[in-house]
Amino acid sequence: MEIMSGSCRLGLWHVHVYWSGNTLHRVRFATTGIEGDVPTRIRQFCAGQAVDLRSLATIAIHEDTPYSRIYRAVQEIPYGKTATYGGIARSVGTGPRVVGQAMARNPTPLVIPCHRVVAASGIGGFSPSIEIKQLLLELERKGVRKAGIPPA
Repeated sequence: MEIMSGSCRLGLWHVHVYWSGNTLHRVRFATTGIEGDVPTRIRQFCAGQAVDLRSLATIAIHEDTPYSRIYRAVQEIPYGKTATYGGIARSVGTGPRVVGQAMARNPTPLVIPCHRVVAASGIGGFSPSIEIKQLLLELERKGVRKAGIPPA
């Protein structure tokens, strides 16, 4: 199947998406856009709508590896909520640093919402810019309020 690509805006950033059918192969953030379409649910998410991206398949969880187990746990963090690196680590039987390494190598951010994983004493890191993580967390806070999603 042919891999398609395109981008949509997320604040001052562009979200580049590489996908085929219902499977995302890569998502990355850049300062410039690329021509092409983006799956509707990604476009809705970037526009601030409270959508569940778990309906999109990702290559990140197809195998049974330590990282894919971490990615599956992170995918279960609800929209508008966060979990700590340590909490995710405990849930899959590894260490917080391994979770951080997995987040840094996440091929499909947004679908594997690594922005929802925070440090016990702060926001934690994010590539290519911590500003994107802050933007995504704020976008979800606003989405929760607009959608009237009750707190857990």
